[in-house]
Amino acid sequence: MPVAAGSEIVTEGIRVKAEPHYMLERSIPEDGQYLFSYKITIRNEGSEWAKLKSRHWIIIDSDGKREDVYGPGVVGEEPELEPGESYTYSSFCPLGTNFGTMEGTFSMVRRDGQPFEIRIARFYLTTNQ
Repeated sequence: MPVAAGSEIVTEGIRVKAEPHYMLERSIPEDGQYLFSYKITIRNEGSEWAKLKSRHWIIIDSDGKREDVYGPGVVGEEPELEPGESYTYSSFCPLGTNFGTMEGTFSMVRRDGQPFEIRIARFYLTTNQ
């Protein structure tokens, strides 16, 4: 199990940092209900404006059950980032096991309409944080 459960990666000049946290007070382990929160920070380290249009999460629990989650924007928003700007949001992920992983992509667009994807590196949802 990794010492640091989070992740950080730069794709196309956009840095994505993930910081997960086990929510013991909102979990019911005896019923197989584990709740994790995670904070995502997106920072435009490139030289061009970018807008987040949609997300794709791949969530895998320790039983190997995979769930793909697609949706517009993040937490109801489509953040726009000028060079040097960042955007942070928090969300939640319920799991049926005490360990799992999340990773995925954000679909972005440049001001000229050119689409591109940025990676969200795998991070770990674990009760051993």
